[in-house]
Amino acid sequence: MSTTNHISTKWLGNMSFESNNPSGHSFRIDIAKEDGGDGSGLRPKALMLSSLAGCSGLDVAAMFKKMKLEVNEFHIETIANLTDEHPKFYDKVVIEYHFHGENLNEKKLQRAVDLSIEKYCGVMEMFRQFAELNIKTVFHKK
Repeated sequence: MSTTNHISTKWLGNMSFESNNPSGHSFRIDIAKEDGGDGSGLRPKALMLSSLAGCSGLDVAAMFKKMKLEVNEFHIETIANLTDEHPKFYDKVVIEYHFHGENLNEKKLQRAVDLSIEKYCGVMEMFRQFAELNIKTVFHKK
């Protein structure tokens, strides 16, 4: 049986919208003032990158517990190239997984990243349909 997500997005005036989420939370979408918006919300294309990092990050964080990994800090940097012609889309995306800690198990952390990007992260799979992905894992030992 398939799952359906239903999102409702309401125009608030000018270039601003409010969109809900199955979590019960909602957020505002807007564009920059120089583009005719009020700059009061999140940009749609950038939200896609947050979704990508968030989806994969949740997978990796869940594996911290399962694999008994010690990580002091974890962040994901997502850098995307936007095409010049309309409709503009991301054609190349770099995803950097940064792990900080004194006792980093690099082999297991890399396995956690690999499992997310190869098996679990559905948003990653969606991005593969239109962008070239470059994955990097960086270990910062304190």
